Amino acid sequence: MRRRRRLLAEMNVVPYIDVSLVLLVIFMLSAPLLTQGVNVNLPKGVSKPVPDKTPPIVISVARNGSLSLQYKDQHEQPSLRDLPAAVRQLGKGDMEHLQVLVGGDAHADYGKVMAVMAALQQAGVSHVGLLTRPEQH
Repeated sequence: MRRRRRLLAEMNVVPYIDVSLVLLVIFMLSAPLLTQGVNVNLPKGVSKPVPDKTPPIVISVARNGSLSLQYKDQHEQPSLRDLPAAVRQLGKGDMEHLQVLVGGDAHADYGKVMAVMAALQQAGVSHVGLLTRPEQH
């Protein structure tokens, strides 16, 4: 008498794991290549300054990363850690109407400029602008 063989109903997942691991390695190797910068020629535009009755606080980021804070006749050089407290003191608690302008040297570290903007956000400043040089015609 012949015995009937029973079919296996289990799925063999080993090939699927192999393919998944190969795809994972491919994506891990190709991801850094996708994040490289691309040279972009941004459009040039002319903008008019926004008139305001209260003068803004101007924060400058030097090439070496040092900060300079200027408001009316006051000049300070706070550290990045002390920047929120200095801005709050100059703003006298009215953070909603306070306007802050950040200017960075062309060769300053971009991360430092972004750290200044993050510190201003932490201080509660809602109006932050970036200073630019007027376009030469």
